[in-house]
Amino acid sequence: MTVVPYTAFRFEVVLDLEHPVGNLTNPLCDAAFAECDGLEMTMEPKTIESGGVNDRQIHLIGPAKFAQLTLKRGMTSNVQLWQWLALTAKGTVAPASGTVTMWDADATPVIEFALEGCLPVKMRAPSLNAREGLVAVEELALVYESLSVTFVGPDSTGPSAAGGAGVTAGFSAGVSGGLSVSGGLSASGSAGVSVSGGISS
Repeated sequence: MTVVPYTAFRFEVVLDLEHPVGNLTNPLCDAAFAECDGLEMTMEPKTIESGGVNDRQIHLIGPAKFAQLTLKRGMTSNVQLWQWLALTAKGTVAPASGTVTMWDADATPVIEFALEGCLPVKMRAPSLNAREGLVAVEELALVYESLSVTFVGPDSTGPSAAGGAGVTAGFSAGVSGGLSVSGGLSASGSAGVSVSGGISS
């Protein structure tokens, strides 16, 4: 069977607060982002030297570490992400859970990245330039506690990989209602940058 790689421009990001605070509601964000970077887990190896054993190395694996997730989208009137960062800066810590769902060419969800314990650490307003007339893109950086990967395609019996105990079990059932496969990503290629049509308030 021929395995066709998935394209990188068909994806959706959903963020839900574990406990909504202030004027924030769930989903905190349900959007077609222009860029998502930082789905990464690393484990630092530790090398042990054993006396008299010169033909091999012994490696022990250290704790898992996760990268910062960076999200970029066209700025809209939905400023809940900014409000979330402002509340965090004032000491109101409100963790969120998130999913990044990749779709295939038929707009069917196939791969789901689940994030737990997300907190905002950076928000950047778009660069404004009256001469270029480009889409105003805002940028959000998140830290997260754990990351798991699940295949949710038509044949979802495949293996899943997880970072963090208990993350994968029961996850799909918990977030399936929040995955709104909207018309925001019906465009392809460069059209994926114009994301305002996919942002829900």
